Amino acid sequence: MKLSWKHPYTPAVAAAAAIVMTALPLTASGASASEAPSSGTSTPDSKTSSDTDPAGQAQLADKPAAEDPKGSADKSAAADSEGGWNDFDCKPSEAHPRPVVLVHGTGGNKIDNWLGLAPYLKKRGYCVFSLDYGQYNGIPLLHGLGPIEDSAAQLDTFVDKVLDSTAKGKVDIVGHSQGGMMPRYYMKFLGGADKVNALVGIAPSNHGTTLNGLTKLVDLIPGLGDAVDGLAPSLMQQKQGSDFINRLNEGGDTLPGVKYTVIATKYDEVVTPYKSQFLDGPDVKNVTLQDLCPADISEHLAIGLFDKLAFHETANALDPANAERTTCSS
Repeated sequence: MKLSWKHPYTPAVAAAAAIVMTALPLTASGASASEAPSSGTSTPDSKTSSDTDPAGQAQLADKPAAEDPKGSADKSAAADSEGGWNDFDCKPSEAHPRPVVLVHGTGGNKIDNWLGLAPYLKKRGYCVFSLDYGQYNGIPLLHGLGPIEDSAAQLDTFVDKVLDSTAKGKVDIVGHSQGGMMPRYYMKFLGGADKVNALVGIAPSNHGTTLNGLTKLVDLIPGLGDAVDGLAPSLMQQKQGSDFINRLNEGGDTLPGVKYTVIATKYDEVVTPYKSQFLDGPDVKNVTLQDLCPADISEHLAIGLFDKLAFHETANALDPANAERTTCSS
């Protein structure tokens, strides 16, 4: 469907598309750990930087290439620019024997989405890695917009890279929003289940979303679905009842051999209803933050960006043998 401003439906389509886009977790557009709304939990210490920091680029340019002819200097520089994670020289310890791959949400990227959780896990001794996926139409910084099938293929390639660099057979995956759901496609359809020990979904769109009823606009406004699909195919794929969601969950939510944890907040305004995030099957733990601490008021962005209770539950899921009870003071 071609739209122009002379088309009678175009203003309505544009307005509705804008509503849908702004309702999504566009972390790279300004919802960093320092700017996200307060949830009553403190923000973990983290080093904030950017791939596009001119000063940082100048410092890297001043480094003599002769220092490291094999390229390890470039690896270290990349890791430094990402807060200390994505260090492909990192070797998992006996205490934390698997690398952790972080998968951002719709509209996020490998840095902004993880300014809280990545340093949190690094301080606890994990080898932590994150990727950008789902780039679409040349849009910078805001990723996770492209077809989810293609994004899962990117995750497949990245996991293989992490396993090769760490000399390990399996990873643990932690994902926020789409990033907590998309790895299930990778595991189910791309053979990833053999490479994943545990999947931790933070506010994942496992069964799609109604966006608090906003997705009904797609049925009410002619052309809106096509317009949104043209902006970001992954948005329509995450609509409750979409062909993608139905295919993903056909035959059951889980796969043998993988441990699943879902961490949700009842104040989620993006993946709704929030209980649609939960999985059903063996080796599943579904957690609602307010059952652990009624005072927690994190919504969809906050739970992934800086909620310490969600971080603590993530650490428990990654190391269940040494799990500690999560409380309001965690």
